[in-house]
Amino acid sequence: MKAKPRDVAEPDSKTVAGRGPIKRPMKKAPQRLPRAERQARVLEKAAEYFAEHGLNAQTRAIAEACGVSQRLLYSLFPSKAALIDEVYKREIVGTFKAMWFVQLKDRSVPIESRLNTFYREYYDTLLTRQWLRLFLYSSLEDLQMAPTYTNAVVTHALEIIVTETAHELGRGVPADPAHLTEVGWLLHGAVSHLAIRRRIYSNDNTTPSDAVIAMHVRAFLTSAPALLPALEGT
Repeated sequence: MKAKPRDVAEPDSKTVAGRGPIKRPMKKAPQRLPRAERQARVLEKAAEYFAEHGLNAQTRAIAEACGVSQRLLYSLFPSKAALIDEVYKREIVGTFKAMWFVQLKDRSVPIESRLNTFYREYYDTLLTRQWLRLFLYSSLEDLQMAPTYTNAVVTHALEIIVTETAHELGRGVPADPAHLTEVGWLLHGAVSHLAIRRRIYSNDNTTPSDAVIAMHVRAFLTSAPALLPALEGT
């Protein structure tokens, strides 16, 4: 009699015939970003969200916009106020370049050139649509972003601008600090409003911004002798 054929076992799906079990590569657990990097990413997204929707937003919506959970948001920033404060430091005051103060004081360069260089860079790099919207929204919410920035940065810049202008024109500087800064605001306010008109109001005037800034600088320097006191003894 013929022997019955032996049953041949099917190879297990997890083995290869004669080679034993297949060793599948272990999946690596996703690496967590360093805390500072996670904070930076959240701040970037939060600034974008605040600029579009205002600062009076719920933390749930903020967390969703940042792509994180509320729990993670609070682990990075203990409160919404703390988050807004960090946005201010990074997006408002953090974009001002300290070297601008140095350049404005460089008397080897004519004051007209210094002012044009400063305000062109200020307009191009700082007075962006996002910066302006954050600044305006913070004012509407009665937060301290605008007053703090003005007192800490703008006032110092205006003091330098008026002092340097007076020096080149052979004029004195107003003794009253409030009067001095108001003289500086004539130029600073004009350039700031140019940015608001073009980036918030969507004004479609095609005159290049550099040309408009140059007009404001020339008008300021032309009027400055009438606004600044004469030097003592002249």
